[in-house]
Amino acid sequence: MTIDRRAFLHLGAATALAVPAQAKAQVMAQMQPAPPDRAAALPQGGADHTIRIANGLVELAPDHIVSTRLYNGHFPGPLLRLKEGRQVVVDIRNDTDTPEQLHWHGQTVPVDVDGAAEEGTPFIPAHGMRRISFAPGPAGLRFYHSHLAPGADLSGGQYSGQVGTVYIEPKREPGRYDREVFLMLKEFGPTLSRGGDMASDFLANPARIKSLEDLGEAAMRASMASGKPHGFEVGYSLFSINGRMLGHGEPVRVKQGERVLFHIVNGSATEIRSLALSGHRFEVVALDGNPVPRLAEVPVLWLGTAERVSAIVEMKNPGIWVMGDLADDDRTRGMGVVIEYAGRSGKPKWVKPAPSRWDYTLFGKQGAAASAPDETLEMTFEKNNAALDGFNQWTINGVAFSMDKMEPAFRLHQGRRYRLRMRNASDDVHPVHLHRHSFELTGVAGKATAGIMKDVAMLGGYQEIEVDFVADNPGRTLFHCHQQLHMDFGFMALFDYA
Repeated sequence: MTIDRRAFLHLGAATALAVPAQAKAQVMAQMQPAPPDRAAALPQGGADHTIRIANGLVELAPDHIVSTRLYNGHFPGPLLRLKEGRQVVVDIRNDTDTPEQLHWHGQTVPVDVDGAAEEGTPFIPAHGMRRISFAPGPAGLRFYHSHLAPGADLSGGQYSGQVGTVYIEPKREPGRYDREVFLMLKEFGPTLSRGGDMASDFLANPARIKSLEDLGEAAMRASMASGKPHGFEVGYSLFSINGRMLGHGEPVRVKQGERVLFHIVNGSATEIRSLALSGHRFEVVALDGNPVPRLAEVPVLWLGTAERVSAIVEMKNPGIWVMGDLADDDRTRGMGVVIEYAGRSGKPKWVKPAPSRWDYTLFGKQGAAASAPDETLEMTFEKNNAALDGFNQWTINGVAFSMDKMEPAFRLHQGRRYRLRMRNASDDVHPVHLHRHSFELTGVAGKATAGIMKDVAMLGGYQEIEVDFVADNPGRTLFHCHQQLHMDFGFMALFDYA
């Protein structure tokens, strides 16, 4: 029987299991492998940017004020506009009692900068500071966020307010727009509930692979027959764009005829988000910051956890409109922003768009096939329902990642092109992420494609996806599902090559 996961998550909170996240971070800080020592080469003097980690308040609305961990006292953290390839120095100060990590998501940076303890990046010590220096790249929309494994502690990791946008300016801007607007999508007030299935019917090809479905459903039946309930999932009570709930904060003010480039980041810890603007369409120009080979217009954007979309909207339908999530509950509880045309007044309108599906291949090269890989790595993802104190355990090829050992699962060779053939033997959608590299989508739910470069891609329930990457950034490289609960409970693996 299929159960609507969203309905379960709105039933209320379960009691969170206490996990000593602070102690875990301190232990990991002591046991992590040593990265290359580049400290002596760091520039002296002032930094180009300073990011300060500290507890603070976010006023989502006058009657909804959230206490959480923030960057520079605000949510989202400061927008960092960097120049592609131009060396930048960043001081990261940690004013909290817990060691922290700051991950430069989507950038091809060295291991000691990337911000993942699993790779060997040094922690930012409690009440301490790290200075880092790197050459930003690739160009486009990136972001930065905390990279801890809080487990059941829903105040840590990406459940907190530690998210900020990076825009790396390309050497040549396309110039086909009048102005830019940056939007950060984020939920607050997380609670634990018993979960069900995550629907994949928004994806272009929702058909399931029978062998994967048989494997996953048999495991679930056996778990339920043994008396176990559904594993914990996370739901939210508050929703925001740029740290304000729908109807609060300033609207996005536009003029008729303008072409507005929206840079949208899904900064959620766990949620897949949709976004529509009544009476308008989105021309997608980049996915995860990388220009798409083929421009295409869509009525709705879908973003898995940590995905980014850059899309142009031509303002040709004057009025006061809501840009928001398709889910009525989430939108009315804050996941939206008002778009206000000059000279117009009145109550913002929401009109649900006609049904559509999200299809990555719309943006790929027509009639093109990706280059053949040097080697294909097979990966099957499975769920052990409620196996870890009520939390689901996740495995890659039958192995759950161990935070105690952190041993590489895949040994690579520099310069080779690898294809990851990923098969999902669960009903969940997995936004899979590869650190320090970009990958090319080569196959989505049985449909070949080429030219689409990303660093996160959604893999539907009981489906298959293929991506290619070149091993051109040596060192430990983390692969994981970007859904916080999944990565915290086993869904990670390390690649390594020199």
